[in-house]
Amino acid sequence: MGILKEMQRAHARQLRTQRQAQAATYRHQQQLRREAERAMKAAQRAQAADERERKRLYAEARGAEVAAANSDLQVRLEELENLLVATLDVDDHIDFHRLKKSVTHPPFNPGALGAPLAPPDWRRFEPPAPTGLAKMFGGQAKHQQQIAAAQHAFAQSQAQHRATEADRQRRLAVAHQSYQTHCAKVDAEIAAHNAEIERFATAFAAGDPAAVVEYFSMVLGNSVYPDDFPQQYRLAYVPESRQLVVEYRLPTLDAVPAVREHRYVKTRDEITSTARPAKEIKDRYTNLVAQLTLRTVHELFESDRATLVDTIIFNGIVDTTDPRTGAAVQPCLVTLRTTREVFGELNLRMVDPSACLQHLNASVSKRPAELAPVRPVLEFDMVDKRFVDEVDVLADLDQRPNLLKLTPTEFESLIQNLFAKMGLDTKQTRPSRDGGVDCVAFDPRPIFGGKVVIQAKRYRNTVDVSSVRDLYGTVQNEGASKGILVTTSGYGAASYEFASGKPLELIDGSNLLYLLAEHAEVKARIDPNELD
Repeated sequence: MGILKEMQRAHARQLRTQRQAQAATYRHQQQLRREAERAMKAAQRAQAADERERKRLYAEARGAEVAAANSDLQVRLEELENLLVATLDVDDHIDFHRLKKSVTHPPFNPGALGAPLAPPDWRRFEPPAPTGLAKMFGGQAKHQQQIAAAQHAFAQSQAQHRATEADRQRRLAVAHQSYQTHCAKVDAEIAAHNAEIERFATAFAAGDPAAVVEYFSMVLGNSVYPDDFPQQYRLAYVPESRQLVVEYRLPTLDAVPAVREHRYVKTRDEITSTARPAKEIKDRYTNLVAQLTLRTVHELFESDRATLVDTIIFNGIVDTTDPRTGAAVQPCLVTLRTTREVFGELNLRMVDPSACLQHLNASVSKRPAELAPVRPVLEFDMVDKRFVDEVDVLADLDQRPNLLKLTPTEFESLIQNLFAKMGLDTKQTRPSRDGGVDCVAFDPRPIFGGKVVIQAKRYRNTVDVSSVRDLYGTVQNEGASKGILVTTSGYGAASYEFASGKPLELIDGSNLLYLLAEHAEVKARIDPNELD
């Protein structure tokens, strides 16, 4: 929507005031550069002077150059260290009412056309009356002739005045009509703008996935980062589970300055650089990834005044090249699922970012500098395409079987077939009352394999947390290494909170559709409306 871009630009203009907070540092840097330039110019002017003074001024200029470069390094490090804190005083919520426009039209200014032309004055035409001898010797007759001529000229002037005044009034009317037309056009544009804002606000309040994704895209787009940060992302919203999935591009290791300090070696007239220790670079990069993760989740939850999102899944990926193969790769370096309630208990001003991620049971790369990946909590492409910002409903939606219309036996066979295709040795134990399937499976992989308990819920409504608790109890009773709960609907925040840190995996309806298409070559859909 073109208007949304305008909205974002308007909001971005408001954010310029935030950059002014960095003005002091910027002025300091500029001052250092100006001093360097002045010193260099002074050195150039002193070329003809005493050689010792010239060398002193030159060394001072080089020193100022090094000081400016070191100041740039320090500013960059402070910027990276304060990524999280920098956003805590910013209100990330986008107020739709403030995005609406109003206008006060200036009064109509006719200019010169607004002043009526002065009518001709007879006194300027009337000839003077004869006096003295002229009056006695025929002057009266001549005067009458002059009056007649003057009256004729005056009548012509009056006619010209009427024509000119009529033309002025016509042009004045045209100008006033043009003014009214312009005002009406502006009013119409503003009315259309405000109507679109209102439509968008209504769609967002109703939880329309496209509007929700667009809103949160605007929120992340308004977040101010260093210019070399990619700041690219994909969003998806699953209304059944009130879940927002974020795939965020992280900066690469190059974001951390590789230089620790610049020095000027006077004896060699050379500026040298001290390399930053590799361990420090890795530690700073790990901290950067943790801060950016927490900052993004904070901005999304804080901006959600309508509380449309209960759970956020964040996958931080890096778009880079594998130095071993030269191939383009996108390893996931951090993945997190958290709820509004859990995240809201954090004091982000006081936390250690890495320790905070550990507290939230996030999975973080043990070697992010080496691009060692972690398995995402949820692959972004596993989200049902209906809920992704850049993909429309599948063209063959109506031709795919509706999982909610399958019989219990058909649904059991489907689930068993799926996990068999995924490499598990599945054995059905008993049918569940809700038409799902409960089975025990075995993962043949060494170390990571073992006994797996699978339960399925062919539900229309959100699965209650009690079902997750029951699954965990079954896992413990069976001595299984893992439990998997599959549903055609979704899960609430309480379910994700309970499963966090436990050997449980929750697969909702959108995940199930993806897995069926990916592993069992079954294209299905979930449409409760057909059951009404």
